[in-house]
Amino acid sequence: MGYGGYKVLQLTPITPLFNLERLTARFYRIHPREVIMFSRQLALLLESGTDIATSLDLLESQTTNRTLKQVIAEVSADIRGGTPLSVALSKHPKAFSQLYYRTIAAGEQSGNLEIVLRQMADHIERAAITEKKVKNALTYPFIVAIVAFVVIVLMVTFVLPTFASLYSSFGVALPLAARIVIGLSDWASAYGLYLLLAIAAAIVAVYAYSRTPAGKYQWHKISLKMPIFGRINLLSELARCCRTMSLLFRVGLPLPEILAQAINGATNKVMADALTEVQQELIRGEGLSKPMSKRSVFLPMMVQMVGVGEETGNLDNTLATVAASFETDAEDRTNSAVGLIQPAITIFIGLVIGLIAIALVSAMYSLYGSF
Repeated sequence: MGYGGYKVLQLTPITPLFNLERLTARFYRIHPREVIMFSRQLALLLESGTDIATSLDLLESQTTNRTLKQVIAEVSADIRGGTPLSVALSKHPKAFSQLYYRTIAAGEQSGNLEIVLRQMADHIERAAITEKKVKNALTYPFIVAIVAFVVIVLMVTFVLPTFASLYSSFGVALPLAARIVIGLSDWASAYGLYLLLAIAAAIVAVYAYSRTPAGKYQWHKISLKMPIFGRINLLSELARCCRTMSLLFRVGLPLPEILAQAINGATNKVMADALTEVQQELIRGEGLSKPMSKRSVFLPMMVQMVGVGEETGNLDNTLATVAASFETDAEDRTNSAVGLIQPAITIFIGLVIGLIAIALVSAMYSLYGSF
């Protein structure tokens, strides 16, 4: 019986309509460098003999990111309630990936939590550095391409129509180059908006199709086979796969579980499907290198090194070596591709502007010749 003769059947917490703390936390995204720092500092505190709950309280007090601060507070509360660290981390997928908390779970079972935390920090740091290098390499060509597009649009939309009206007022026969350029300018002025709308509609349609399972698979398949960048994408995917497998093998997970995590971590559907098939054949007892050799997405070097690792029992080191080799190759190819993009854009801009300049100059000479 409850108070006043009433019996309590259910208690429901009151949730305020506006939770300012949660609302403001949405504007503070957790960056990889903050997870890296969290992992290394937690490893250091645990090595010094501090228990997990106290360590988390200390990290919460010095964390400036509001979202991460809230996450650490909730993880600490779960741990004080008897929840393992890996389970508490799994409740916050936006901060800690599945690979992260599954690796932490393996570290808890083996008693090497501090080592695993440092290994995860190194793993996340390598991935962040690689992603940053690619973004930095593509930033300049992207900006140049946008500027080139804007310059060409302005010339075709405003400059050429002005000259075209001037030339037409004199009624002089213009050279072929001038007629071509002015004709293109007139066509762009008349149908340019429709062309842009058609391009925008096509982009939206392709994007919508790419969100479907079939479209996503086809796009990922094309991304691995396109000229120049296909090889870079394949090397990046394989490097990420090898890094993940090497890390999980070191913490003691069985190979089927390692492949399951590699499948979850794959960003390319074709690669994920190939790993799934390898996992199924591995469970049937065919090993790891043999199933990989049947699928073209796994390069010969990776297959051979995996075979060597299986024979020597040193699979973690061989996979780490393959990952480092693929990362270096992908970085070199990316730099070479960017090095080709920049002069190609420059040459294209020069050709377009040169054609316009030749057309205008030749038209001016025709006007002078008519007087």
